[in-house]
Amino acid sequence: MNNKEFISKLAKNTGFSSSKTTADVETLVSVMIERLKENDQINISGFGVFEVKMRRERVSVNPKTGQRMLIPPKLVPAFRPSSKLKDKFK
Repeated sequence: MNNKEFISKLAKNTGFSSSKTTADVETLVSVMIERLKENDQINISGFGVFEVKMRRERVSVNPKTGQRMLIPPKLVPAFRPSSKLKDKFK
């Protein structure tokens, strides 16, 4: 499902116009990004937790040249599904 299909389905289920639904989804995403940039967790009950994790420093090898290089640590967004969501897929 792409973004357009998601917006259409959400608009149909809520009874709002497609443009209002698009604006609401964009607002939601921008607020989530803003909170994650501040290292906050976003806990959506029954769905899961969005958080920022530190990826450790690691060594990588270029397969073409065989050259080894050090990849520095960095922050990455992560999602951890809730047990209720996991149970839906058993």
